[in-house]
Amino acid sequence: MIAEKKMELTEGSTYKITSLGARDSVLETEGMFKGFISIGVDETGLLMELNKSHGKMAEKIRIIPLHVILLIDILDAKENQTKDDYKGISHYVG
Repeated sequence: MIAEKKMELTEGSTYKITSLGARDSVLETEGMFKGFISIGVDETGLLMELNKSHGKMAEKIRIIPLHVILLIDILDAKENQTKDDYKGISHYVG
């Protein structure tokens, strides 16, 4: 049995996100995913660096709350860079 690769949003990848806007409208955000951010106590959002298609807003950061996201198109996926938090500590002193 072949293990399936886990799909996840990766920093540096380019996505087009369609989310709920104001009153029966949708908002399209296209740009580079910069990570997640905590909004308040119970909410999380995506940090997106807007690309040139957003005109004078290009290179600005947009926060998109997770609960308003309708769909995500993957335009350019980057490999996930796993961070090794191991600092080489060989023993615990308490």
